Amino acid sequence: MAGFDDAERERIRRQLRETGRDLFARYGLDKTTIGDLTTPAGIANGTFYRFYDSKEQLYFEILREEGERIATDLLAESFERVGDGKEELDPEEAIVAFLTLLCEEIETNPLVRRLVADDDRSRLMAQFSDEELEAERAESLSYVVPYVERWQAEGRLREGDPEVLAAAMGVVKFVAYRKDDFGDDEFYRAVRDVLIEAVAAGLTTRKG
Repeated sequence: MAGFDDAERERIRRQLRETGRDLFARYGLDKTTIGDLTTPAGIANGTFYRFYDSKEQLYFEILREEGERIATDLLAESFERVGDGKEELDPEEAIVAFLTLLCEEIETNPLVRRLVADDDRSRLMAQFSDEELEAERAESLSYVVPYVERWQAEGRLREGDPEVLAAAMGVVKFVAYRKDDFGDDEFYRAVRDVLIEAVAAGLTTRKG
């Protein structure tokens, strides 16, 4: 990119992502301007478009980074977690742990909450082709599919397309997205937990 060396380009991109993450979480997509994003990076508004085609593209990149971080943390505390006996959790326990942590992340992560509250998700999805969205869906499922396949091979998870089963687990997150619709937090958590337990029990098999 003419005018910037590699180190400066990386510094600007990093600053745009850091600023964007903070502002999108606090104000959402509409209320965050290009000027808000470029001032901390020390670049002109027009220069922003040498790095990103739009605010939506920057937001999407930030969400992808956040998603990768969340997935790594959640898997470590669920599918890869070991119990006191230094053995892995059984699939049902692991799925309950994973889905509970996923819902709690959605409930408390300000970037995700703003995305839901302002309905920015629709605007972001409109920026991409069907092929790009399909690739993104497949990538998000790729974190869970290897565990599904292993458990199926061990006879501990029901038969079926591994991607379908992984996506079935993910449906639980939509309850967390609509948390505010429940009004009462205690009632919401009770419904959430029953749903998580039902999904985990329905997907797994018990030997004997």
